[in-house]
Amino acid sequence: MAAFTVAIDGPAAAGKGTIGRVVAARFGFQHLDTGLLYRAVGAKGGDPVSSARSLTAEDLSRSDLRSMEAGQAASRVALIPEVRAALVEFQRRFARAEGGAVLDGRDIGTVICPEAEVKLYVTASPEVRAHRRWLEVGGSEAQVLAEVRERDARDMGRADAPLRAAADAVVIDTSAMTIDAAVERACSVIAARFRI
Repeated sequence: MAAFTVAIDGPAAAGKGTIGRVVAARFGFQHLDTGLLYRAVGAKGGDPVSSARSLTAEDLSRSDLRSMEAGQAASRVALIPEVRAALVEFQRRFARAEGGAVLDGRDIGTVICPEAEVKLYVTASPEVRAHRRWLEVGGSEAQVLAEVRERDARDMGRADAPLRAAADAVVIDTSAMTIDAAVERACSVIAARFRI
């Protein structure tokens, strides 16, 4: 089968990772949570550019990559153009793998894979996303909301590859959707464009 790329973008805790994993399994595609690349670079410490250039598959399997600290570190190192450049080629090679690929992140449909066969933008209100994240990590829900808003401002305001929906992306707002409904919506969009 020829390469078939599904690009899923959106802010933190909107559901894009969950949707990406289920969609990949359903269609038999490989899946890459590209945020893990940035989380792994941030978690490695040291010089972020060197860390990005030497990133390995083992670095992506660290148990601490889902923490709020790793997420904040990822957002900071993602501001560095040399880090982004070091990870772009890795992502593009993955995207065009035989058998199809799903990549979820912040700039997949706009920068990494503007030629993707399907582009989805998964979003939800900051309050809903903060509540979801708070259920995962605990602590102060007000603090989690403040961190979500801070991260949104950083991700959407950065000069290099800001978070935004691609012009031809299908927007899925999960604020009032169950995960099953969001997955079905994504699968219907993909199925309409995917021909074996």
